[in-house]
Amino acid sequence: MSHTIKIVALSDTHSRHRQISVPEGDILIHAGDATMSGAATEIAAFDHWLGTLPHPVKLFCAGNHDVLFERAPVFARSLITNATYLQDEMIEVAGLRIYASPWQPRFFDWAFNLERGAPLREKWDLIPSALDVLVTHGPAFGLLDRNDRGEHCGCEELRAAIERVRPRVHICGHIHEGYGRMEYEGVRYVNASNCDERYRPVNPPLVIELEVAG
Repeated sequence: MSHTIKIVALSDTHSRHRQISVPEGDILIHAGDATMSGAATEIAAFDHWLGTLPHPVKLFCAGNHDVLFERAPVFARSLITNATYLQDEMIEVAGLRIYASPWQPRFFDWAFNLERGAPLREKWDLIPSALDVLVTHGPAFGLLDRNDRGEHCGCEELRAAIERVRPRVHICGHIHEGYGRMEYEGVRYVNASNCDERYRPVNPPLVIELEVAG
């Protein structure tokens, strides 16, 4: 016997979360950039909003705007009381193995920047096998990663890691213009950026249904 788990994916809400209509589901996953500047007040407001949502499981991974999670990680984590914060960590919930990581190729002077190549590869080497859902703030290279100039902004090393690990679903955000979903070589890719390139919260959360044994 199997049953269906409904995942509601969000990302890049940039403190405009209250303007977004969130559908019900079993697991809510936010893939980062909950804030504009990463201030403690913004994080606390985001956490309060999370507490108003009905989802039994809520998971959050920081993004490059959520700078406090890199600069003062213990304090930042303490502000998240209505979700489980994941940073290079895996959790098993509702029969699913979910891993999340905030890193991305260097992007201006924000948080969780690493150089392309070996520094990022070291982070992606931590991703365990037999995953159901991989959550990263940034996209993989060539997959829902084009900016408004048509440039691919995703990470080559992340794409190689996904090809190695082969999760059932990869959820990301970061490149607002890449919003949407696609399937490639058996992996379902979701860019859940709620804000567009002008930081308007115009994109609805994306729902992913996964069959789980038991």
